[in-house]
Amino acid sequence: MKKIVMSAALLALLTAPAMAADYTTFTLSTVANASPAKTWAKIGSFCAIHDWLGTTCETTGNDVGSIRKLNNGAVTEMMVAKTPFSYTYIQPLNPSNLYHGTLQVEPAGAGKSRITYTFLYDAEPLGDDAARAKARQGRTDRFNQALAKMKEMAEAP
Repeated sequence: MKKIVMSAALLALLTAPAMAADYTTFTLSTVANASPAKTWAKIGSFCAIHDWLGTTCETTGNDVGSIRKLNNGAVTEMMVAKTPFSYTYIQPLNPSNLYHGTLQVEPAGAGKSRITYTFLYDAEPLGDDAARAKARQGRTDRFNQALAKMKEMAEAP
């Protein structure tokens, strides 16, 4: 079933009508006073987004090909890559606004870890420059709050 969903998502992207795109990326990060292993154990599950972003989450697993549904099914995301301390996902059912996110934890000195969230998305469907800036600021604010919560969770005993 996972292969069918992934194939359908890829086919939709490859056969979608050509349209203008404005791919945008940005990265947010924070440093936690906890080792990468401890940090990842507290924040790295594919459905831990429930704890640090305050959304509902249901998932089919915690590996590549897993699907998570957020906000009572309003948003569907598929994990497309994973390492011991990271994962990347795509929103495959949203071909009009290509969106990827990566959550990563890496060493940041003795007993510390850097938590990084990287975004890649198509800003073209968001409208004019003012609408794009507003959407980016909203995403920045929301995920800076999520990073603060992840730091808090990582540093908790």
